[in-house]
Amino acid sequence: MKVVISDDYQDCIRDLDCFSKMAAHDVVIHNDTVKTVDTIAERYKDAEALVLIRERTPITDELLEKLPNLKLISQTARGVNHIPLEACTRRGIVVAAGGGNKNVTAELCWGLILAASRNIPLEVQNMKEGRWQTTLGSRLTGKTLGVYAYGGIGNIVAKVGAAFGMNIQAWGREGSRERAEADGFEMAANREAFFEGADVVSIHIPLKPDARGIITSEDLGRMKPTALFVNTSRAGLVEEGALEAALRAGRPGRAAVDVYEDEPVLGGNHPLLELDNCLCSPHLGYVSMDSFEEYIGGAFDRVVAFAEGNPIDVINPEVLK
Repeated sequence: MKVVISDDYQDCIRDLDCFSKMAAHDVVIHNDTVKTVDTIAERYKDAEALVLIRERTPITDELLEKLPNLKLISQTARGVNHIPLEACTRRGIVVAAGGGNKNVTAELCWGLILAASRNIPLEVQNMKEGRWQTTLGSRLTGKTLGVYAYGGIGNIVAKVGAAFGMNIQAWGREGSRERAEADGFEMAANREAFFEGADVVSIHIPLKPDARGIITSEDLGRMKPTALFVNTSRAGLVEEGALEAALRAGRPGRAAVDVYEDEPVLGGNHPLLELDNCLCSPHLGYVSMDSFEEYIGGAFDRVVAFAEGNPIDVINPEVLK
């Protein structure tokens, strides 16, 4: 099959062990992201299969109309909110997707919490420039960690916080309550108390349509001036412009962010990068050698299975009829 892979930022796909699974296929890889439908269509025009690295390039009905050869979209994660399933099914395009290890995002989340709490990036840079101990960090032991959405990633983040001696409070829907209480953690009395009482708030919510903007300026304004807000999920969960305004107003006092509404962020062109009280990383949550072998290897397995006439992990099974 003719396979196109887009958005290989690190130019690493061909060096992965799992790339050997593509030996029998004609593979084209693009390392940058393009935005316009016509430009994307030009790159994808010969593709019979697309391998998408997470949501780096959204697929639209307009784009699909320009791809008459496309038979399969193989997604490197379970979420497919960026793919129009009805349009794919109508055009006979199979969409196949599967999950991956959630620990790697939880690890990055804790890397950001620790780095922001102890001013590690700033102190490392200061030392390189000849200075020594210029700030006072914040201890986490005894502080309150608020975990919004106690699911696959949230529960890992909470348990690490508990190991550090933090008090854990969860918030979310009924499923979050049941899972948190089963693990011995409390739900906050209400939404207001959750944001007001936390020293660190970390959100782990899937970006479904009803979750867009779920974190509001009012929520952020309730946080302590000493508190840290962490987002390793999706930028769209936060009301547009609310985090920048809240950080300028001093509630919360700090943030650590791994996700942005329009990615990739190039040329240092983002308002959060202008703020000294915001630690920004370039969407590294799932980016590790191990997770790429797992995520992308799984996507390649779906291509191979489809080519052999036995599609697996199909999200729109009605297309097979």
